[in-house]
Amino acid sequence: MSETTATFCANHPTVETSLRCNRCEKYICVKCAVKTPTGYRCKECVRSQQKVYETAEWVDYIPGFLVTAVLSGIASVGISFVGFIGFFGFFLSFIAAPFFAGLIAEAARFVTRRRRSRNLFISMAVAFALGALPLILFNLFFFDLFGLVFQGIYLFIGLPTFYYRLSGIQLGR
Repeated sequence: MSETTATFCANHPTVETSLRCNRCEKYICVKCAVKTPTGYRCKECVRSQQKVYETAEWVDYIPGFLVTAVLSGIASVGISFVGFIGFFGFFLSFIAAPFFAGLIAEAARFVTRRRRSRNLFISMAVAFALGALPLILFNLFFFDLFGLVFQGIYLFIGLPTFYYRLSGIQLGR
């Protein structure tokens, strides 16, 4: 009979485990394990691998933010003009919002030279929402509920479309 020694998680010394990170061979428990297509890894190895893909530089934040905010403001005005069509404008706004968001995302990717970073994407998503803010405040000031509905449609559909298009997730491929 062979005697086995108990192994414990590197992060939780009271938890017994036999699972190892497939990159650094460190013992990890189920709470520390991250399932990847190639096996289980510790959170530190996953984090270090993700940093390799973050290529954005500090100079990318300024033009990305400005271009996104300005184009989102212009698109917000465009959505308002669609609202003047009437009931048919609701249907058009559901088509126009993701269309404008896709164009803005491509423009933002162009000015940032397709560099990637989660923080860059989040800052540009904030800029997208801030670009629509002046028209939202204008509609609030004049109690234009109809205009607020169209701006809500624009943000509700456009913002997630913008973020996922910007981050490179494309459906239908």
